[in-house]
Amino acid sequence: MQRLFLLCSIVLSSVCSNAQGLNRKIDSLIQSEFKDNNGPGGVFLIAKKGKPVYEKAFGMANLELDAKLNTNSVFQIGSMTKQFTAIAILMLEEKGKLKVSDPISTYIPSYPNGDKITIHHLLTHTSGIKDFTKMKVLQDIAQKEMTPKQMVDLFKNEPGDFAPGEKFEYNNSGYVVLGYIIELVSGETYEDFIKKNIFEKAGMTNSYYASDRKIIKNRAFGYHKKSTGYVNKTVINFSVPFSSGSLMSTLDDMLKWQNALNQNLLLSSKEETKAFTKYKLNDGQEIEYGYGWHLKNINGIPTREHGGSIFGFKSMAVYIPSEDIYVLGFSNCDCNSPTQLVKDMAKLALENLKK
Repeated sequence: MQRLFLLCSIVLSSVCSNAQGLNRKIDSLIQSEFKDNNGPGGVFLIAKKGKPVYEKAFGMANLELDAKLNTNSVFQIGSMTKQFTAIAILMLEEKGKLKVSDPISTYIPSYPNGDKITIHHLLTHTSGIKDFTKMKVLQDIAQKEMTPKQMVDLFKNEPGDFAPGEKFEYNNSGYVVLGYIIELVSGETYEDFIKKNIFEKAGMTNSYYASDRKIIKNRAFGYHKKSTGYVNKTVINFSVPFSSGSLMSTLDDMLKWQNALNQNLLLSSKEETKAFTKYKLNDGQEIEYGYGWHLKNINGIPTREHGGSIFGFKSMAVYIPSEDIYVLGFSNCDCNSPTQLVKDMAKLALENLKK
């Protein structure tokens, strides 16, 4: 019995030592990038098998009120919104409401070349349609309230950049069209569909369709950095990025999202697998993108990744399926990108938290 107790003590001591060692390494890594404790900062999480093993906040949530960030702070997640849009489309497919092979003309008959552009093309950024974020007109409408139809009409008549399926080129317009299709097919607003079918089912009680007017507890305020110092973020109407980048969330809620995907709470395994499959272009070339996720690797070990950037905020997440490791970072200044930092954290987690 004493030997067994001693063996257990040694094992527990080793586990604790590894965890403490990882925490010190992660702290050092983050502090080397987020150096200004009195400026905007970031929050970071590492989870193993669905449970947090590292979760910390650095810097300020609101410079004017001298309020610090905490691990419950609510951030705008930018293009990580695309994960939710993609899964919403697959949920509608599983219910028999649409097929990803459908041409978008099925739902938007007036869309030019819509009989050749499929929902699949939109999901994989291979549609060739013009990205509205690269259009000069964006500055004229950035602060206007736009309906999904108005957003689609903004870019639908622009010449395509390439034939559908010919190239992979990251595209926000495609995900705006997807959001519009979700509304047309479901009969609900995108906001309500995501809230009811994803946030509520996954228990994500601190996630929202973004708003600058709603009172949102623990909101992190966004900033830019100029030569003269920090300034409040540029105002944008969230109807513009819409389903390509208008959601808000927290570390814990995003972990609930990842766990809901792992546990097939939202979709069957068969349907969900479509989001994490590498697809091919017309010429047979494979792309490193599924539906809403970049499909990369760390030293040959497959990962699912996505980041986000919207005025005043940046985000990044890496999931390592084989080890069930989830690494996430949010920043409330677009002067501090967590992208490489989260990738480096994922490498350290992989080294220290292997099965």
